[in-house]
Amino acid sequence: MKTKICVVGLGYIGLPTAALMAKAGHDVVGVDVNQKAVDTINAGHIHIIENGLEDLVRDVVGAGKLKAQTAPCEADAFVLAVPTPVHEDEGHTPGLEYVDAAAQSIAPYVKPGNMVILESTSPVGTTERIADILAKRGVDKTKVYFAHCPERVIPGRALIELVGNDRIIGGMTPEATKAVKALYATFVNGELLETNSRTAEMSKLTENSFRDVNIAFANELSMICDDLGIDTMELINLANHHPRVNILTPGCGVGGHCIAVDPWFVVSRSPERAKLIRCAREENDFKSDWVVGKVRETYRAFGKFRPKIAILGLAFKPDIDDLRASPAIKIAAKLVKESIADWMVVEPNIQSHPQFELTPYEEAIAKADVIVVLVKHSKFKGLVGRNPAARVLNFCDLQVD
Repeated sequence: MKTKICVVGLGYIGLPTAALMAKAGHDVVGVDVNQKAVDTINAGHIHIIENGLEDLVRDVVGAGKLKAQTAPCEADAFVLAVPTPVHEDEGHTPGLEYVDAAAQSIAPYVKPGNMVILESTSPVGTTERIADILAKRGVDKTKVYFAHCPERVIPGRALIELVGNDRIIGGMTPEATKAVKALYATFVNGELLETNSRTAEMSKLTENSFRDVNIAFANELSMICDDLGIDTMELINLANHHPRVNILTPGCGVGGHCIAVDPWFVVSRSPERAKLIRCAREENDFKSDWVVGKVRETYRAFGKFRPKIAILGLAFKPDIDDLRASPAIKIAAKLVKESIADWMVVEPNIQSHPQFELTPYEEAIAKADVIVVLVKHSKFKGLVGRNPAARVLNFCDLQVD
């Protein structure tokens, strides 16, 4: 099965997906509004950090199987992998403007027999929303195969997990499910699980809401332990010896495009029922504010002395350059506004940041009076302990010795 595929959105999911489809023998056109990203990809390079991706992109671009451009084109299948943020309003309403724009952009090219596949994690009903947008643009939606196919990958392992993980294929019709399943079978080795589009959409939201609730328990436990003078990680390690208990490691909040966002999509569709999901999301957001409070307590103890404070990490998880919805950025932004200390912000996986002046991590650790560890980057491991005079606030269980 050789197909021409148009992938709209060349970010952390779209580009690896496009490259793997190209590797499988399909002719792939990747579309992105970022001209610099398009030029970078066409030169055989990548604009994000992902293990093994640059080599793969170089190979498939060199073989003529993948090219990037800023506008869609005719294809047999259209894959939408664009951002779906949550707006910073009181109701945390889903941001579907990128999905809507992607659907509008492909409308002139969609023909009967084509597949339109939504990869972006979205509120229930979004696949139907895309079909309706195309119908308003003159597309006969009854003759197009619409489906939602959520991914289940983590940054750093995208190429492995896009191929090896089980995938849900949720068509708007049984025929759409079968057609899209046949396409995904050309590059996915995991089991392809058939369902309808609404169940597929809810499945991804359920998975990440489940994780958010469990993280909220760990984060809440860490704050209780702080109040009671108990070592949180010692407590968790002891409790986890129970054969049916597996408490997660607390952190400074929850970030990334999925776990920090998807629960709000559930709440938006059933606000009266999703009480636990809402509570967990609010608890994880509050954890960042709690961390800011603990740092303030520490630097205020210095009195008139102006301490040097190193903030280690901006990414939403270890050893990646992905800053989306990162609680560490929220924490750093609040702290650096306060002039009572000299702040050094560290993120070794990016070259620069528009909001912060970055300091090399070894320099920051050596100079600091206080070290605030927000992200468990492997580059920090063991280095923090080299400055025994510094006060260490370790919010992510980094090994500091």
